[in-house]
Amino acid sequence: MTQLIHQLITQSAAAHPDRPALQEGKTVLDYAALDAVLNQVVRYYLHLGLERHERVAVYLDKRIDTVTALFGAAAAGGVFVPVNPLLKPEQVGHILQDCNVRILVTSPERLAPLRDNLAHCRDLRTVVLVGDKEVESVDGLALARWSDRDHAPAASPHRVIDHDMAAILYTSGSTGRPKGVVLSHRNLVAGAESVSQYLENTPEDRILSVLPLSFDYGLSQLTTAFRVGACAVLMNYLLPRDVIRAVEREKINGLAAVPPLWVQLAQLDWPEGVTEHLRYITNSGGHMPRPTLDALRARLPKTKPYLMYGLTEAFRSTYLPPEEVDLRPDSMGKAIPNAEILVVREDGSHCAPGEEGELVHRGVHVALGYWNDPEKTAERYKPTPGQLSGLVIPELAVWSGDTVKMDEEGFLYFVGRRDEMIKTSGYRVSPSEVEEVVYATGLVKEVAATGVSHPTLGQVVALVVYADMTEGVGETLLNLCKQKLPAFMVPGHVEVRAMPLPRNPNGKIDRKRIAGELGDLYVV
Repeated sequence: MTQLIHQLITQSAAAHPDRPALQEGKTVLDYAALDAVLNQVVRYYLHLGLERHERVAVYLDKRIDTVTALFGAAAAGGVFVPVNPLLKPEQVGHILQDCNVRILVTSPERLAPLRDNLAHCRDLRTVVLVGDKEVESVDGLALARWSDRDHAPAASPHRVIDHDMAAILYTSGSTGRPKGVVLSHRNLVAGAESVSQYLENTPEDRILSVLPLSFDYGLSQLTTAFRVGACAVLMNYLLPRDVIRAVEREKINGLAAVPPLWVQLAQLDWPEGVTEHLRYITNSGGHMPRPTLDALRARLPKTKPYLMYGLTEAFRSTYLPPEEVDLRPDSMGKAIPNAEILVVREDGSHCAPGEEGELVHRGVHVALGYWNDPEKTAERYKPTPGQLSGLVIPELAVWSGDTVKMDEEGFLYFVGRRDEMIKTSGYRVSPSEVEEVVYATGLVKEVAATGVSHPTLGQVVALVVYADMTEGVGETLLNLCKQKLPAFMVPGHVEVRAMPLPRNPNGKIDRKRIAGELGDLYVV
């Protein structure tokens, strides 16, 4: 029975040693080779002095070395911290300081702009460089070479159990500075087991890894593949068309993406025959617009769509089985295996069918909290509603901050994030509801609805869209919104842009930045 995250690799190596495990370009490692490299990395980290539960940050693009550096840290008894390669030096420095990183694995090219920030990382003692380029020494830090891992002496890893920390994943920071979500071995293994179960993954699957490994949804592509002995194909994509080419070239069976990327992919032509091997696609990280879903299904008639909802604090929460998509395409589905999802009022009592409330996730996927932040942990991790009074030790659940509703059959529907809900004229408006109407017009490529301050109404709905044609689009959209939406939901401001909307490091549209760019439109 798999209990620790790195055992996903070792057990697949025992069962399928010759099957491909990881592919980077033309380089392929089978499970036996991947397991052997993992053992080298474990010995190397221990040789460098890594103690139990100490953090190893990996700041690289997506490559085989990145994967072995991450999983090797967990196998050694440490904790891995994947750092999004799109982050800037100041953001990287914040992460390294915040979780007291001991070892940083990066490249010489990425180290150079980090130098000033590393001076403030008081717990960092070693930088391991991937690549042969020579670099200047860094005051107070030991420099090591990733290539030297082959020569590390034998050593036994620190003892850990499934409840111990395995990883710290940093949220995108859409509501402030990024917070480190602490995930246990149990969290990650249970997530891989649950997702691979409902996706029906097999050792024959080839899963394209497009999303950042610092994103729990992106990391899941690896853990799901390793859980069943499938192959994860690593990709650092530049353009959406590159993704389609990779799906065709590599005979990909499973593809995961976030809504902004799906919107772009749905507008492109897919080669004939792709749907013969692309068995499924998955969406998480936000609601997929109905026109986008319809377009993808038309282009990929034999490919099963899985609509999912998740949050870093509890990995994955719900999924909609493909056979339900025609019946309820706007639903986020029901709880994933081995989880329970509740919809509750502010006092913790359960909502009636159709009543809006907060989504609460209980079960083995619930993370250990935010690193070194008891205040924010107490806000989000609270006792499970309706616990038996005789339980002396309370069970903690994740209170998501997301507003949802549940129908009579138990299917859930996303309404909006509490911190993104627009409050206007005494009403609460979901941005996604306005965006859905705009996407349905077919006039825009991307859309974001947000609230801007108003002196008498509290807030007014503001709309920012990306469209090929800008002239007259704003007026047309406004008129269509007046036909489709109640007066309090009609945008008071429409801005049309000829370029894609800004995104956060995980590829989601950055509403907070857009709201900041709009400024105080109604302040005199």
